[in-house]
Amino acid sequence: MDALSEVLAICRCERAVTARFTLSGPWSLQSTGVSGAMIRMVAGRPYWMQVEDDPPFLVQPGDLVMLPHGSAHVMCSDPGLPPTPFRELIERYRGGPEEDTPFVMAWGGGGEVSTMFSTLAWFSTYCRSTVMAILPRFIHLRASDVSVGGGLAGAMHLLVDESLARRSGWKLAAARLADLLLVHILREHLESRHPHQANWLRGLTHKSIASAIALMHREPAQDWTLASLADAVHMSRSRFSALFAALVGMTPMDYLFRHRMAAAAGLLEERRMPLIEVAERVGYTSEKAFSRAFTRWAGYSPARHVQRGNGPSA
Repeated sequence: MDALSEVLAICRCERAVTARFTLSGPWSLQSTGVSGAMIRMVAGRPYWMQVEDDPPFLVQPGDLVMLPHGSAHVMCSDPGLPPTPFRELIERYRGGPEEDTPFVMAWGGGGEVSTMFSTLAWFSTYCRSTVMAILPRFIHLRASDVSVGGGLAGAMHLLVDESLARRSGWKLAAARLADLLLVHILREHLESRHPHQANWLRGLTHKSIASAIALMHREPAQDWTLASLADAVHMSRSRFSALFAALVGMTPMDYLFRHRMAAAAGLLEERRMPLIEVAERVGYTSEKAFSRAFTRWAGYSPARHVQRGNGPSA
């Protein structure tokens, strides 16, 4: 059972904007943070990155860096250079509305060149509240890791090229390519880093727990109980419950509840379907019971959620 696919099945990129920067040394750029997830890959000369107050690290050609929360960061050809605010260059070089227009930029002192491919992706409510919420401030995938290699680079270059060409359908193509890129990134992160913090990503490292997570994602309307989930993965209830909590950081039923509510939030926001239909899709037979559960999770009613157009941040 492909648990990662089940988790990401309703995780969608709503839109993605790309850029290509030609940066000649010396250069230093500072971002105060963005609302989406930032993904960057470089060719040519390596560069340094510092995310918030974490130590600086060197990014080699072909490496991919993802900032799942759009955290503030500095990028530079050499540490210690005074940074130029990214915002100033965006305002100078972008040829249209900030969140809709891809752009190309050349900047720096005329020395060795780093060519940077950059994507800013905005993901769905479900994805933000379940997937992005558990990820670290940055993910650094190294080109020296053979498993990263051409797949990630090919997806990233295709995404940037598709957007910059601005051919018919480029916005949809960019969003779907960002979905593909997210799968690549999470797969490599899961296989190479073996997460230690208790969350669903760590749960995927254990075959039986991953199967249980996949079942909950595949069939959220199913009347799951602790016993039925344990039986489905051929474990005793006590062993299943203890192992699930140790790896995921919550009980199986708590995880199921949060998944159902996050999925419902996405349905309410994106499809505007009747409340009873949303309730039934996530395992509730009455609007009243569903509304109480959703309010307990979100802090406000389903109707208020539709008006707000977003969900809890975690």
